[in-house]
Amino acid sequence: MTIPTESIGSIPRPEELQAAMAAHAAGKIDDAALAEVQQRAVSDTVHRLEEIGSPVVTDGEQSKPSFVTYPIAGLSTLAPGGVAIPFADGHQRQLPVITAGPFRYQAHAVDYLRAAQAHATKPVKQAVIAASAISLLYPAEPIEGYSREAFLTDLIAEAEADIRDCLDAGAPVVQIDFTEGRLSLKLDPSGGLLDQFIELNNLVLERFSPEERARIGVHTCPGGDQDSTHSLDVDYAGLLPKLLQLKAGNFYVQLASEPEPDKVLAVIAEYLPADARVFVGVIDPIDPRVETPKEVRDRVLAAARHLPVDRLGTCDDCGFSPFADDTSTSRDTAFAKIKARIDGTALAAEQLGV
Repeated sequence: MTIPTESIGSIPRPEELQAAMAAHAAGKIDDAALAEVQQRAVSDTVHRLEEIGSPVVTDGEQSKPSFVTYPIAGLSTLAPGGVAIPFADGHQRQLPVITAGPFRYQAHAVDYLRAAQAHATKPVKQAVIAASAISLLYPAEPIEGYSREAFLTDLIAEAEADIRDCLDAGAPVVQIDFTEGRLSLKLDPSGGLLDQFIELNNLVLERFSPEERARIGVHTCPGGDQDSTHSLDVDYAGLLPKLLQLKAGNFYVQLASEPEPDKVLAVIAEYLPADARVFVGVIDPIDPRVETPKEVRDRVLAAARHLPVDRLGTCDDCGFSPFADDTSTSRDTAFAKIKARIDGTALAAEQLGV
């Protein structure tokens, strides 16, 4: 036995891809030219992760428009004016709203998975967006001829297919990104919105067998964009007991940037389901300093004082550029941090005798 360690998601894109994205947005290159550069970036990402010893690799979300919006890129029935996501530094991201049904994903995570698998010699995990995040696309005013209930029925089916296709294609684990969980407590401190999110995501998860759910995980964090967060000031004690009711086999929990990690670990230890594993964040993607392997080791050992080692894993707190913010953290810094996580986790496993 060892302590598993996994990346969470996005890695800053290389300069070649950043330039190609800008050129594509300006109409200077076509879709095919952009796709060619994207695949070179995917290949480089996969190979660099393998070179630094990552036991499970990802595509680093090199070709996703963002971790949230990939299913709706190109959807013709979108309008501006959806939910705004405010970040601590004052900037915000805003979701669109749909204007008509039926709702269908325009892109599927399995396509990103297969593209990465073509370059990989190690297992490739895949991240998908939570149904709860996509549920925010339905406007406050009902759509004539397409009720919210009909939309949610369509959404649940689409979210299930997005996960199932990745499992069937050989992903060892599918990670559901649920960053809106902590944000929901800022938008609605009563917890009512969070309860709705948990219920909706469980309606998706209940469509899978226990064996399949063992390969499905849920990621939570306070967001990350332009070196800022949207809900770090929200106490985890209000989120984690409900989050850990999700019917998933793995939980990826941001922890390295938490001011009171022992308090968070105590909550996890109390509510972690008997058949689940928790991957604790040991790398802070927003901190420009590269953690040392010994720092990572100590964070793992601290977690092991609260949690059984056989139910413990490590991860990064969040992706490094989830909204295509490719400049606030350099690509080389991201890989250096990931290597520190891998090496530090191995040090901890050795000291714990696993």
